[in-house]
Amino acid sequence: MNEQIRHQKILTLLAQKKIASTPELIDYLGVSPATIRRDIKKLDQLGKLRKIRNGAELITNQSITKPLLTEPLSSGEKQRIATAAAALCKDGESVILTCGSTMMMLGIALCGRNVQIITNYLPLANYLIEHNHEQVVIMGGQYNKGQAITVSLNSNDETFAANTIFTSGKGLTIDGLYKTDMLIANSEQRLLSRSARLVTLVDSSKLGNAVGMLFTELTNIDVLVTGKEAPPDIINTIRNKGITVITV
Repeated sequence: MNEQIRHQKILTLLAQKKIASTPELIDYLGVSPATIRRDIKKLDQLGKLRKIRNGAELITNQSITKPLLTEPLSSGEKQRIATAAAALCKDGESVILTCGSTMMMLGIALCGRNVQIITNYLPLANYLIEHNHEQVVIMGGQYNKGQAITVSLNSNDETFAANTIFTSGKGLTIDGLYKTDMLIANSEQRLLSRSARLVTLVDSSKLGNAVGMLFTELTNIDVLVTGKEAPPDIINTIRNKGITVITV
């Protein structure tokens, strides 16, 4: 039985029972405990169920809680990048996470740790709240349905500060980081002055691409986390500019 079929069977069972234990799911699907644990974790990360002690339960309202993702959270380069980014955070710190699939993965990796997470990405905020993360700050503003974020056009609204801001983009060159959504990019630019360190999370396929608007110059970036698939010549050029580059 492949993963997609197992996931559908799990969700169908939860739609009927609302809650199911791990032993019950093992018997129902005829698979190993390790397989069920992986399935529950993945579906939880995708926002399709809620992981509980020794089992899973149905999420009755997924309108905002469900992450707006097009790829699985638990696989591939983006997951490696998010895991490496989480390792940069120390207990007691405050971090700003912007929107997008990589930020969602990073937030999930930080959930439960002694780290204050400031975000305007509502799927992430809801995930953190539902999973009892103790330190969540939701930035205010007008709700943008397309990106599931709040956007403030008033610079006076940002009265907080953080140790690190994590963000991503559609391209990164020797000129800097690029984003395609102008409204969101302009809003996020005002957050840069609110943190001591800027960490960019960009998958290797986007290195060397200039797409959209220049969000910030390369010299403003402290750390770049990208995939080990990145072209070595681009990585070396960025490092020669004084940027710390982590490849995973």
